[in-house]
Amino acid sequence: MTIARRQARTVAITAAVGLLLGLIYIIAAKPGYTAATSILLDDNLGKFADEPSPAPANMQTDTTILSQIAILKSAELAEKVVRKEKLDENDGFMNPPRSIFATAISTMRSIVGLFGSSKPANTDGLSAADLKVEYAASLLQSNVDVQRQGRSFVIDLTYTSDDAELAGRIAKAYADVYLSDQLDANFDATQRATVWLQGRLNELKESSQAAALETERFRAANGLTAAKGALVSEQQLSDINSQLILAQADTARARALYNQYKSILASGPEGAVNNAAVVSDQSGTSVIGTLRARYLTITKREQEIVSRFGQDHPQAVSLRTEEQDVSRQIFQELQQITESYRNQYEAAQSRETSLREGLDSATGKTSTANEALVHLRDLEQNAQALTNLYQTYLGRYQEASQQQSFPIAKARVISVASTPTDPSSPKKKLALAASLLLGLFAGAGIGAWREYRERFFRVGEDVRTLLGVKFLGFVPKLEGITEAKRAPVALEGQAAPPARTNIIRLAVDNPSSQFAETLRNVKIAADVVLQGKESKVIGVVSVLPHEGKTTIAANFAGLLAAKGAKTLLIDGDLRNPGLSRALSLSTQRGLVKAVMDGQPWQNSVKVENKTKLAIIPTVLHRNLRHTSEILSSPGMKKLLDEARTVFDYIVIDLPPLGPVVDAKAFAPMADGFVMVAEWGVTPRALVKSVLQAEAEIAPKILGLVLNKVDMKRLAKYSSYGSTEHFMERYSSYYLDTPRMPPTKT
Repeated sequence: MTIARRQARTVAITAAVGLLLGLIYIIAAKPGYTAATSILLDDNLGKFADEPSPAPANMQTDTTILSQIAILKSAELAEKVVRKEKLDENDGFMNPPRSIFATAISTMRSIVGLFGSSKPANTDGLSAADLKVEYAASLLQSNVDVQRQGRSFVIDLTYTSDDAELAGRIAKAYADVYLSDQLDANFDATQRATVWLQGRLNELKESSQAAALETERFRAANGLTAAKGALVSEQQLSDINSQLILAQADTARARALYNQYKSILASGPEGAVNNAAVVSDQSGTSVIGTLRARYLTITKREQEIVSRFGQDHPQAVSLRTEEQDVSRQIFQELQQITESYRNQYEAAQSRETSLREGLDSATGKTSTANEALVHLRDLEQNAQALTNLYQTYLGRYQEASQQQSFPIAKARVISVASTPTDPSSPKKKLALAASLLLGLFAGAGIGAWREYRERFFRVGEDVRTLLGVKFLGFVPKLEGITEAKRAPVALEGQAAPPARTNIIRLAVDNPSSQFAETLRNVKIAADVVLQGKESKVIGVVSVLPHEGKTTIAANFAGLLAAKGAKTLLIDGDLRNPGLSRALSLSTQRGLVKAVMDGQPWQNSVKVENKTKLAIIPTVLHRNLRHTSEILSSPGMKKLLDEARTVFDYIVIDLPPLGPVVDAKAFAPMADGFVMVAEWGVTPRALVKSVLQAEAEIAPKILGLVLNKVDMKRLAKYSSYGSTEHFMERYSSYYLDTPRMPPTKT
């Protein structure tokens, strides 16, 4: 949201430009009229003439519709429409009026075509009339649009032209020509198929008859008599084989039953009684079941008597005797059943042996006819295949013959094209919405690009986080007072200058402004960091020229002097003495004379009349080359040492750190430095790299001041909760903000 607030103006301007371009397009574009016709592909119209396709319904539908769309877009159909409506003779169609945009695009295409390697179209054998028709067909195709209506069977055909009547005629003609083309294509295809099928049928009929005759002759020659569709020997062999399979099943069943009962008897009388439950449910064993039930009843009664009266009770003895008798009867019954199953097993085994011998005999009789039978079957298959093929082609021939009489097209027009009354293009609302949207997107892109390029100091957090130094405050951008920075300073012993704002007195004359408040914050930082020093030498520096360090240095010194502190302001920029020029100090004596020639520095001092600020100007010397040596010379050190005994603060306006090394040379003599950076102009990375390279200056940085701040835009670069976010609420505490053009010194 912060980024959006910052770039809202850019996005709004770009969106307005996009909207303006959209309006220009709407005004300049030629109106176009679109006529539409709808064609329904209906297979039910041809259900009496065609048989259903074996392909899946959805696959058949999609393939059919795509094929019909391709036909509607084809050049052949376009040529038929051209000839039907005589469009090649219509001058309005062949040479339509074009808009400015179309003319520009055509010109660009022509220019690009000059550098292309496209080959000319092959026009061999075509007359001038045919070439004209082809050109008209290409124009027609370029303005025709064919689309499927959703997932339905309806195809929408639209044609756009600058002539409404012509658009309606062409759209209607397209539908008529398409339906006629379908009828012609069906008739031609059916006729060609009928002629071919008739010749093929004659060949297949002769081949089928010859194959059937050859089959019967071979059958008679080899005695391969057939009954009910098969040879007699084959039928006999099949019957014996079926009976043998049943006999084998009976033998297996009888053997299983016999082995089961035989194993029961092998366990003895007592075991036979216990295993009688296994066979009690089989047919023919109801007697065993009855005896076993009786045996269980006796056993249970015996157990009750023994438990009540003991083993020797007469009734218990009688029951045990009866129990043994029933057990003997069960065993005898099992012996009889086992013998019966043994007889059944032997009988089934004998029957199986007899059938196996009969099968071997029948197999021997048929083996001699196998070779002839294989050849016979091959002849029969060949004859049958030719017969089936003949029947298939005969059916297709009859269907094709009938379809010639069906003048049916599998499509019909459900919406007839009419003459459009309103233009379809340009679509004004859509064009305006699209241009506005594109403008918004372009504005967002430009805003994102600007945000990506944002590498400058904006808020105090940038200073504290990146540089690790104290942030001293914002100095608003000064505007509105012309000739202010060159107003002469009022010196002692001179007449008062005209009533104009002076560069030194901006903060003094506006003590309640944010400008003055920031400079007071600089004083507090200097007093805290340099606490204990009776006289403080403070250098004011910047990284780049024209960041306003001279204005900050002059007003800082003026504010100190106005508060009663003895303050000396020195113009230390020997190559570009902007402070001396800004104060209009015309003198022949300055800092260079005092340092280099040994003249008393007091003779170069100028005193401001109102604040009593002492100023040592610098006279521009074109021949100076080693200014850094002057600032680091013993003469400069002597000047500062003597000035410390007189002044509480010594403020020096030094050259920028980037282009020259003067400030670095002066660093050992300074107690601290105040750095000035221009808001939104000075790159953060540059300031960081310069401070990292200046090991003498970086530890003495008292803090950084952001100069030339656009206070209206400041809040847009802040986050919620930061001081800058609530800067507007502080405005009531800042009064009489100075206004003057931003200084470039």
